[in-house]
Amino acid sequence: MPRKVAFEAKIEHLQILDEKGKVDKSIGVPAGLDDNRLLEMYRWMLFFRRFDEKALALQRTGRLGTYASLIGQEATQIGAAYAMEEQDWLVPSFREQGIMMARGVPGSKIITYWNGDERGSMFDEGINSLPICVPVGSQLLHAVGMAMAFDKRKENRVVLGFIGDGGTSEGDFHEACNFAGAFKAPAVIMIQNNQWAISVPRHKQTASPTLAQKSLAYGMPGLQFDGNDVMAAYQATKEALDHARSGKGPFLLEAVTFRMQDHTTADDATKYRDPSEVEAWRPRDPIARLDAYLRSKKKINDDQIKQWEEEIAVEVAKEVEDRENLPHPDPLDTFRQLYTGEMPRHLQTQMQDMKENLG
Repeated sequence: MPRKVAFEAKIEHLQILDEKGKVDKSIGVPAGLDDNRLLEMYRWMLFFRRFDEKALALQRTGRLGTYASLIGQEATQIGAAYAMEEQDWLVPSFREQGIMMARGVPGSKIITYWNGDERGSMFDEGINSLPICVPVGSQLLHAVGMAMAFDKRKENRVVLGFIGDGGTSEGDFHEACNFAGAFKAPAVIMIQNNQWAISVPRHKQTASPTLAQKSLAYGMPGLQFDGNDVMAAYQATKEALDHARSGKGPFLLEAVTFRMQDHTTADDATKYRDPSEVEAWRPRDPIARLDAYLRSKKKINDDQIKQWEEEIAVEVAKEVEDRENLPHPDPLDTFRQLYTGEMPRHLQTQMQDMKENLG
């Protein structure tokens, strides 16, 4: 008896805006992205980059701790931010400061966090974002759990959780995907495939031709898109969020992009990454791509860019000032923030000892 096909599937790749800033005519500019919104997105991307450059400068001058740069990944983050609805929740890992700021998290909080100050994780009411999560993969369990809770409570919210390509090798990723698929959680999982998990290249991370196809094992759709194309990032995320919001269950996205900087400032990518690979990605720069498109439509010029650069320099400086004017934290908060209920006796003793030693 001949074998029957038990399952067949395919993974599509979406690109709308190419490296020269030209739109695929067969697709067109996504609905919802008029010129004014694209100009807003451009300015945000420019802000992300200048903020990151300032953060790197702060780290190198001893005014900031370890920092994970997002330079080169701006399009994925602003595209996703504009696709989300106000009531949706963001669950970041540790390279999502762009979308976090676009969703209302002050840049000063980002700087505070990377200074080792837990107040950087305390957001104002109404900011629907969890704090930065450094343990690789664990944030997706939180994302799916939140989505399941919103579904149980009949709340019209979708949770967008981020993870890197290396994180897809963690058990937490697979457990989160399995729960999301089995319980039809209104969750979108965004893989930022920036080609390197610290020193491990993408081709050594998994034998899968794409990361998006990992969705198939968990009964959810998957889509790969050009992560340096802001239009594709918006369209892919919008489709995924609409799918999850409609009650059809989760969706997995893979943004194909590139990490232009070191993994973090504690890393030296020149030890393991060929400089020619970095240079090959420079022409695909997400900001330059959108710039070319907007210039072709005569919606932007050098004078406008200069004005934005001046405004952004002031805005970034203000975020740094707000952080550096923050009063020093109370060392006893090390103990106070650990438990929501009664503090165990041994910690009460340690806290008292610290209090006495501090004088």
